[in-house]
Amino acid sequence: MMGKTLPSLLVENVKKFGNNKVALREKEFGIWQKVTWKEYLQHVKYFSLGLIHLGFERGDKLAIIGDNRPEWVYAELAVQCAGGIPLGIYQDSILTEVAYVINHSDAKFVVAEDQEQTDKILHMKDQLPNLRKIIYTDPKGMRSYDDPLLIYFPEVEELGREMEKKHPDLFEKNVNQVTENDVVLIAYTSGTTGFPKGSLLTHRGVLKMAENLNKVDPKYETDEFVSFLPLPWVGEQYMSVFGALLTGYTISFPEEPETGTADLYEIAPHVMFAPPRIWEGISRSVMVKHLDASFLKRSVYNFCLPIGYRWADFKFERKKPPWLWKILYSIAYLCLFRALRDRLGFPHIRSAMTGGAALGPDVFRFFHALGVNLKQIYGITELSGVATMHPSGEISVDTVGRPIPETDIRISPEGEIQVKTPGVFLGYHKNPEATAKAVHEGWLYTGDAGYFTEDRHLVVIDRVSDLMTMSDGTKFSPMFIENKLKFCPYIVEAVVVGHERPYIGAIICIDFKNVGKWAEDRRIGYTTYTDLASKLEIYELIEKEVFRVNRSLPKAARIHKFVLLYKELDADDEELTRTRKVRRGFVGEKYKKEIEALYGQEENIPIVSMIRYQDGRTAMIRTRLIVRTMKSLEEYEAMMKKRWWKFWE
Repeated sequence: MMGKTLPSLLVENVKKFGNNKVALREKEFGIWQKVTWKEYLQHVKYFSLGLIHLGFERGDKLAIIGDNRPEWVYAELAVQCAGGIPLGIYQDSILTEVAYVINHSDAKFVVAEDQEQTDKILHMKDQLPNLRKIIYTDPKGMRSYDDPLLIYFPEVEELGREMEKKHPDLFEKNVNQVTENDVVLIAYTSGTTGFPKGSLLTHRGVLKMAENLNKVDPKYETDEFVSFLPLPWVGEQYMSVFGALLTGYTISFPEEPETGTADLYEIAPHVMFAPPRIWEGISRSVMVKHLDASFLKRSVYNFCLPIGYRWADFKFERKKPPWLWKILYSIAYLCLFRALRDRLGFPHIRSAMTGGAALGPDVFRFFHALGVNLKQIYGITELSGVATMHPSGEISVDTVGRPIPETDIRISPEGEIQVKTPGVFLGYHKNPEATAKAVHEGWLYTGDAGYFTEDRHLVVIDRVSDLMTMSDGTKFSPMFIENKLKFCPYIVEAVVVGHERPYIGAIICIDFKNVGKWAEDRRIGYTTYTDLASKLEIYELIEKEVFRVNRSLPKAARIHKFVLLYKELDADDEELTRTRKVRRGFVGEKYKKEIEALYGQEENIPIVSMIRYQDGRTAMIRTRLIVRTMKSLEEYEAMMKKRWWKFWE
């Protein structure tokens, strides 16, 4: 064995912890089931040997699809021990996406969680010529299935036990043959510009990244972490696999994705890593609950939150708070923030990180007001994870921190961020042309635009390809404006347009749950999402939020017109990636008529659109889209003042 590898770390942890420490937990039927480190290794060993019994060879690939479960990490580590390469598929992928990844990766084996995921593979087996076995982990609903491709996960482990009797030293021999330069997994990118690309990551790359990040933000073997984000995402791989094996902390898997928030509350983790959409969702839920609270609770919230914001600003400005503000914040913490953190599952949180996309400054300030030490990081799949992070005491709302150890970053003359680190990937699977464009002399060309501040903090503006220029030459970042819009509790997604146009427009998707609750409280009747999004009262509600955003923007970058889309953007309709990033080019083409309406004279236009369900079925939507023109700030404030005096009289 040459250098550290994930299988070798698993063996070391078993020697260190044995049966005395919990490695994994899974909630089943309301009860947390514990798996010790020794049991963890046994599952990995027998599944690995079982795969070999089924014909798995060195260099073969195995795909995994399903929710976060212990069986996922068992399978991933088992494949690596056998000298193969694992890869993950997002559990909500539609059939064509699943088929593409399996065929592109040349996967011969698939681990499918349950009946739903197994059906996806069986329905396409004629399109998967390399497929040899489908291994399912949940037997519910599978009793009548008799396809020869199918085999139950514990049955594979039983085959592994038989294999061990014949070849008692095979597993240890295989583990020792794994080297740090071997491919640890194929991590598929989000696919914002087309089909996802398979990034080849190495054991050395992922562990170097984890070690260097730990130097900036230490993790401990006593820590707890809840794994509720999709494991195909490299960020969740870092927390649930790489970091956990390196450090030895405990991973807990929720009962279902929908119970993740409740399970987070039960575990109260010390570490949390989530993309912006999760933090935005949490902040939205808090704001909505505040609006529904009693008068006393609303008053406490409205009194304490500004104090928290000012406390956060002291931290961002790196100033020592005056004693009066220390007293005020202590009062606010006792009255509100302590209980709120506990309710969110954050009473013990020490390390809170966000990455994968830019987090809006309003959301960032919100969590620091609560006392959650949230840090932004910058990283992409091709870097095996992370390149920068906020050092302790240097939190900034506008930056993503400094480069972590052994990481060099430079900015090209065109403003592109380029990175050199031990974590740079080997290349894209079966795509040498894209690899040649991405890596030059060890430098990864990220495609992101950014710059360094005077104190060497990195600022990420947007994707280079996404930066826009208005017809008068004014440059702006659509992502910056979108993040401000998404801080609103009633907006779940936004797409800002305006490239080579006279002004900026926005396509906005309402949060159906929160806006529906708002409408019900005011006795506004509605039937569907489309019906709700077309109500004039909802337009007025969202207009107030757009006005709030416009007040914080330069005049040239303010939103002039917006529409409320008749449906949420959906990954099944190819409008979002599976990591919830907007596929801007696809959206721009699909909603070309809606975008043109933002720059026309019509106040409403007829719309006929097709939506696609996960099983491939389609349906038509027929509606009329209202185009709302924003008033100037002066006109809006004068109108609101007039309304106030009328109410007062």
